[in-house]
Amino acid sequence: MLGFWSKPLVTLLLLALAALLVWPLFGPLATLAAFSAGLLVWLIRHLRNLYQFRRWLRDPAVDRVPQGSGLWESAYAALYRLVRSQSQSESKLSAALERFRQAGAAMPDGMVILDEGDRIEWCNPRAALHFGIDLARDAGQQMTYLVRHPQFAQYLNSQNYSEPLVVKLPRDMELTLAVQLVPYGDKQKLVMSRDITPVERMETMRRDFVANVSHELRTPLTVLCGFLETILDMPRLDGDLARRTLHLMQDQAQRMQRLVEDLLTLSRLESAQHPVREERIDVPSLLHALHQDAVALSAGRHRVQLQIDSADWITGSEDELRSAFSNLISNAIRYTPAGGEIRLRWLRQDGQPRFVVEDSGIGIEAQHVPRLTERFYRVDRGRSRETGGTGLGLAIVKHVMSRHQGQLEIASEPGRGSRFSAVFPAQRIALPAEQPAQLSA
Repeated sequence: MLGFWSKPLVTLLLLALAALLVWPLFGPLATLAAFSAGLLVWLIRHLRNLYQFRRWLRDPAVDRVPQGSGLWESAYAALYRLVRSQSQSESKLSAALERFRQAGAAMPDGMVILDEGDRIEWCNPRAALHFGIDLARDAGQQMTYLVRHPQFAQYLNSQNYSEPLVVKLPRDMELTLAVQLVPYGDKQKLVMSRDITPVERMETMRRDFVANVSHELRTPLTVLCGFLETILDMPRLDGDLARRTLHLMQDQAQRMQRLVEDLLTLSRLESAQHPVREERIDVPSLLHALHQDAVALSAGRHRVQLQIDSADWITGSEDELRSAFSNLISNAIRYTPAGGEIRLRWLRQDGQPRFVVEDSGIGIEAQHVPRLTERFYRVDRGRSRETGGTGLGLAIVKHVMSRHQGQLEIASEPGRGSRFSAVFPAQRIALPAEQPAQLSA
């Protein structure tokens, strides 16, 4: 403390000593005037430094700290160190805040920071997308003004945030969000949002799947049980009636068997434990065999043509492709009225192998096409059951094509027929067995 005051004390002592020295020479009046003048100069210098300090306070900056001498030199030096330290702290805080914002922007979930009045302080881009927030415009706005949903407002005010809220927002009913509030700090809240639309869609598909399987099995089981009760209640069973009854029971049992087999096939295709068996497939020969099966299945009711425009073989699982191609062919036969035409083609288009099934059947309306590969989805449920379909055929085709990096293309027009194309990637083209390996380039 004494070191800080040493310079002003020395200055005052020097002025006093000078006054004592001139006192005998000039007398008391001149000495007092000289001492007063010295004090005035010293005070003016301090007032000037004080003015510079006040002007700096209006716009403080580390590179503009005033220069001074004596007592002010020490004060300005200490001030410079303090301002520089504060500037470094602010830089670190700004860098930390920027890193936080970058991390928040990179998060797959939405984040909204609310103050104690539930007003928006900050949000990341994902939350802006989820809730329709424009941070430049909506900062400081009540969250409930932007998210106008009764359940969300009730959840925000409930003070019970142990479980997330699952909500569909009115502005986008296709979007399902799981919203979780986390209180922190001084009555602030962090709103976390996660898009669970795919999960909800899968859950809906699971519920529909269970309901459809139950329904599909219930019908043939009801028929079987009814016939068995009838037979048991009859004291004497007529031979013709028994044959007709057993024939119908056999049909229903086969229907359940086909359904179970398709379910097992679909389960195997979806399992990661069953990778695609890579083998070289003679597709033209396979299609000749499937064409004969199609003619037998049609039983003369359709004109079934086979057109082989490519000698390409492909690599993949022959059993899976046989199943996929058979489903496409049987669907065409099933939904084409008697007298119609069905054409099977194998060709290469745009460098990609294609298996195409075209029919002159009843066709499909455009709104149904995107959902045809869903399990148990049927355009006409009554007609599908009459034709013996399980509702899983196109779902199987879709999974087979996905496992072979291909895709199923569907084009249809009501009353004019449909075209189903199984398109394979060019890298699956394989050489026929009789060609030498060196031609593969």
